[in-house]
Parts: sequence; structure tokens; C-alpha cells
Amino acid sequence: MDLATFDLPTFLRGATQEVFDTMLSMELTEQEHKAFTGGSRIVGSVSLAGSVSGTVNIHVSNTFATQITANMLGMELDEIDSDEEVHDVIGELSNMIGGDLKSRLCDAGFTCELSIPSITSGKDFSIESKGWAVNEIVYFQYQEHIALIEAFIKNGS
Repeated sequence: MDLATFDLPTFLRGATQEVFDTMLSMELTEQEHKAFTGGSRIVGSVSLAGSVSGTVNIHVSNTFATQITANMLGMELDEIDSDEEVHDVIGELSNMIGGDLKSRLCDAGFTCELSIPSITSGKDFSIESKGWAVNEIVYFQYQEHIALIEAFIKNGS
């Protein structure tokens, strides 16, 4: 299979909606491009390496990250009292979505491994990925919150 025929948009959308619905009881709706405006945000990232390489990034506001953490841990918002809890949950979320993509790539004949998650947080930063054969960026909304999910893949070395 050629990487150009791999249906990254469908797989990324499906994996994201399934993880949010199943693990967080949050039903996402896909949105047109929505920029993050002000405030801090968190990005959970995992990388793929093997016959394909790539990255999956999940961008959410700090407020949404706290809501996601409360839902995953079965807690109330005011019970979330550490950045470490939030970072762990956002890392695990990126791991689950990246793991689904890895599984689909392997099923299509592209063997690869998944890195451990990394977290970037702060204000006014951008993450650029260049030189990828296939990329997809999807925006979802849950209540007033926006989640940006992006994936980049190319043939590995």
C-alpha cells in the first residue's frame, strides 16, 4: 500500500471521536478551523518510527484539559489539583489516539512503534511539522471547548 492512499483523515477522526466518547463520555462534533484564542494550552504528542514515521499532536486549552482529566478520573473539576494529573491524562489521551493510528498503519502493512507521550504547555507558542507526505488537522468541539488534533506521516528510514 502506498502511504498516499492511507485514509488518514477518516482514521484520525474515528479514533479521536471513539476515544473521547468511550473513555471520557464526551461526544465531539467536528468543526471548521477554529483558532485558539488567548489563555494557556496543552499539547500531548506521540511519535511513530519504523517503516513510517510521524507525529500525533492533541491541542486543548488548560480549561478543557482539566475537564478531560476530571472525566477520565471520575472526579469533579475542583478535585483536580495538580498539573501532573492533567499532563498525565493528556499524555494518555495522545497515546490512545496515536496507538489507534499505529494499529491501523500496521494493519495496512506499515510497521512502526509508538513513543512515550510528551507534553508541551504554555501561551503563544506554535508547533511546526514540515516535510511530511501525508498530514491531517481536525478541529472538534465539546460544549464551548475546542480540540485540535493533527497527524503527520511519511515513509520511514
